[in-house]
Amino acid sequence: MIEYKILFSGTTGAGKTTAIGAVSEIPPLSTDVRNTDAALAKQMTTVGMDYGELTLDNSEKLRLYGTPGQKRFDFMWKILSKGALGLIILIDNRQSDPLADLDLYLQGFKQLIEDTACVVAVGRTETHPTPDLEQFSSHLASRGVLCPVLAVDVRDAPQVVQMLELLLLQLEMKTEYPEAQET
Repeated sequence: MIEYKILFSGTTGAGKTTAIGAVSEIPPLSTDVRNTDAALAKQMTTVGMDYGELTLDNSEKLRLYGTPGQKRFDFMWKILSKGALGLIILIDNRQSDPLADLDLYLQGFKQLIEDTACVVAVGRTETHPTPDLEQFSSHLASRGVLCPVLAVDVRDAPQVVQMLELLLLQLEMKTEYPEAQET
């Protein structure tokens, strides 16, 4: 059986733990602890990683890892990036500056994004429509990053699967048409 490691990262509260739990075939492993950071409006926060598994129709297995969202745990980003096939960045559009949040993860995972592929998924766009998806795409382009951007509800398993399929499609295109990446 072929297995692949997929990494989920992004802002605290964006839904990394929820996304993995929505599609995992096993009870997800989570290292959530009680939040002691008053700046974060949530009871629990991930301090190590989340983990789940998903088997594709072709019997390949995706091992899904979620990083802590807080910058102070960025040492875990480097550890979890090792051997990852690709990256899904989740952004919470309720935050005061979602584009600056995106920059944090683009910088933190710069090498992984260059070496593999990524998808940017923006949550809570139905209640917080700005910045819109076009602004995210333009922002990515201004940073030299070309990847799909989509609105997502991480509680909805089909939408999480769609993110994973987009990531795998990016990787397939990169493998089949490497010369397209050089232009």
